[in-house]
Amino acid sequence: MQCAARFCCAISAAPTLLADEVKDTIREAYNAVIAARGLVPRWGQRQMIAEIARTLGRIPEAGESTSEGPAICVVEAGTGTGKTIAYSLAAIPLARARRKRLVVATATVALQEQFINKDLPDIRVSSGLEFSVALAKGRRRYVCLSKLDRHLEQRETSQASIPLYPDEMPAAAIQNALPVYEEMVEALARGDWDGDRDNWSGQASDELWLSVTTDHSQCTGRRCPNVGQCSFFRARDALESADIIVSNHDLVLSDLALGGGVILPAPEDVIYIFDEGHHLPDKALNHFSSFCRLHSTRQWLQDSGKSLAQASTSLAQMTGLERAVAAMPEDMAELSRSLQVLEEQLSELAPGEATSGGRDSDRWRFPNGHVPAPLQTLASGLAGGFGRLAETLARIEARLEDAVEEGDSGFDRAELEDWHLAVAGIRGRCESALALWQDYAVSGKEEEPPRARWMNRVPVGGQEGYELCCSPILANDILTEHLWSRAAGVVVTSATITALNRFDRFIQRSGVPEDAVFKVVASPFDYANATFAVPAMQSDAGDAEAHTAELVTLLPALLADNAAALVLFGSRRQMQAVVAGIAGGLGERLLVQDDYSKQEILRRHREAVDAGRGSVIFGLASFAEGVDLPGGYCRHVVIAKIPFAVPDSPLEAALAEWIDSRGGNAFMEISVPDAALRLVQASGRLLRTENDSGRVTLCDRRILTRRYGREILDSLPPFRRELGPAGSGPART
Repeated sequence: MQCAARFCCAISAAPTLLADEVKDTIREAYNAVIAARGLVPRWGQRQMIAEIARTLGRIPEAGESTSEGPAICVVEAGTGTGKTIAYSLAAIPLARARRKRLVVATATVALQEQFINKDLPDIRVSSGLEFSVALAKGRRRYVCLSKLDRHLEQRETSQASIPLYPDEMPAAAIQNALPVYEEMVEALARGDWDGDRDNWSGQASDELWLSVTTDHSQCTGRRCPNVGQCSFFRARDALESADIIVSNHDLVLSDLALGGGVILPAPEDVIYIFDEGHHLPDKALNHFSSFCRLHSTRQWLQDSGKSLAQASTSLAQMTGLERAVAAMPEDMAELSRSLQVLEEQLSELAPGEATSGGRDSDRWRFPNGHVPAPLQTLASGLAGGFGRLAETLARIEARLEDAVEEGDSGFDRAELEDWHLAVAGIRGRCESALALWQDYAVSGKEEEPPRARWMNRVPVGGQEGYELCCSPILANDILTEHLWSRAAGVVVTSATITALNRFDRFIQRSGVPEDAVFKVVASPFDYANATFAVPAMQSDAGDAEAHTAELVTLLPALLADNAAALVLFGSRRQMQAVVAGIAGGLGERLLVQDDYSKQEILRRHREAVDAGRGSVIFGLASFAEGVDLPGGYCRHVVIAKIPFAVPDSPLEAALAEWIDSRGGNAFMEISVPDAALRLVQASGRLLRTENDSGRVTLCDRRILTRRYGREILDSLPPFRRELGPAGSGPART
């Protein structure tokens, strides 16, 4: 009763902008869910509901303004808090009261499916809240009827058409795929399939599927003759009336990168919830980076030029296209020659002007993002050439769109549609290359912070080729421009957002306003049920050879009790060396990453535990997050060493370089907080329910002997501690 009273007080303390009616709705919904499910009320869950409600209460009514600060809330909610219920019960009534749409973005497809198929239906039934839900997916998840028709018609006419992409499925492969395409058409006609790849029961390889789907650049939208039956637009129309749209981080960021409101509602009309939100900055960088593989770009320029030259006689008959179509094949050939010149120069530039990206000798990073003058000059010329080509392709595409829409009697409609798809596909690829050359057409010396620029040597038909890449090193400006400054409201939540007990790392990388609301909600788990141990070891984890040798000796003893265990390594090299060193010391209990798929390893592990046999998983970083092995499925987590990042990422190296250049300490500002966060995530694999118990063992005494170690140690959950001799200071329990 005392907790309930405090919860009422917390909700009541929300600003006056949050009406009593909304507060009552939230309280009643929460009480109804607790009663219907027979759950034990959790104080942390109530704190989270109250914090989100207060924050979203800052969203003004239409025509009003507020001085309360941005409606942005960042909540670290420990494992077991029940954050899905918390953010749903707080945000659904607020979104309705403010007449906003609620977009819930998860980090993975598995979380997305759980939320829409299980969590939301349960909340709707038990809370008494009324709301409608729709699932949002990108165009690539839906079949494109125009492309499907195109392949089937091509079979009937036995005529090859212009390739949408020069590297799409070869004609022979498409012939083999035609029976599958016929099945798809028949299933659509019967109403047995909605065009969603995830709902297709038959076989569909990535290559086969790519040839019958589309992206934003190729889609003609509402002008398409198949729009009435289009699977994507039917799904898109369903979003218009839904109160809650369930999506994923990638699709939300794709929509924002396109300007917002293209696939999802406009940001100004949306309250976003990013679950597993600690991934948001890194995913944003992926969406706003650029790259160009020189050889494949040359190849598609040559192939597209030939295709357009073959079609030039027909296309040139369309008013206004004569000169553009006639000049384009030679323009493409000239760009291809320029790329060849650049590729020859890069082979000389790579070992000198650029710096190695770590242990990978086939990668070079340009220090401070500075582009060498010769490369900048060539990139500037390429940017101009690709820019002019993109403009020409856009004019041709617009003219073809008009012709399709107006039904130009001088041309066959199917032929016009075929040309339009081809030109749109070439333009999309052209604009992708243009983005890279624009990034390299500057010196980079005036950027603050600088972009990371690097090149990779890649195999091309038994020879060497090159790939140029560019990316921001921080997502702060990106997310400020596209998300924080535009959205009606944002909630970011995860079990791991802080590093070293501070939000500084997330603020730096995401650019979230410092006057946003930040809250840490403790896990309800009793960490006294678990022990965090650092065994006495002779080796230092920084000495890879000695540390690996000691692990070979130590691990069989640590895992001798036959309990289910998860052993996490920081490098594949060390994991493989330990596997070879123990030489069957763990018997048939051992399951090693790469021997099977991740899901198969987890399945075999659970099967062995259910059968009463011990099981030990050896895994890398992918097993340190998102793996759920409750109860007896995991009683011991062994972490080989403090999970400092392997220093071969050009983004991390560029960020560290920038911080050091400004007088900072990249190791303390980046490496240590990142390692602390990863160690918390890895330790979090142990306790997955309130009744779990067990042991976390870190085989790295640097956490006791180094100055930074105490900070990392103090950022861990409050486990019982067994700390071996550190060489200085008493063990702490």
